[in-house]
Amino acid sequence: MSEIYAMQRANGDWFALDDRGDFRVPVFHSNGEAMQARAFNAGMLLFRPVMLDDRALQNLSPGEGSATHFWLVDHASANLKRGQRVEHTQLARLVHDSP
Repeated sequence: MSEIYAMQRANGDWFALDDRGDFRVPVFHSNGEAMQARAFNAGMLLFRPVMLDDRALQNLSPGEGSATHFWLVDHASANLKRGQRVEHTQLARLVHDSP
């Protein structure tokens, strides 16, 4: 399994940005990259990096008609706008690929 991280609060909520009415969930290549982005984005201060696994992927699965997508942030980028859009199925493949 590859290590891919997303930001989650203690109450289970996932960090997402409003992307013109859609929700963009940033995901990161490592715990360190997630922490670096957190340090530069005040809205993430109540969130901590969580490694994605099957349970987290199921929890993050967009519902029918959901306007949620994932955003794989560029390596070592503190700017959450730098990255690429990833669909849920692509994210699942990334999580399950060997490093």
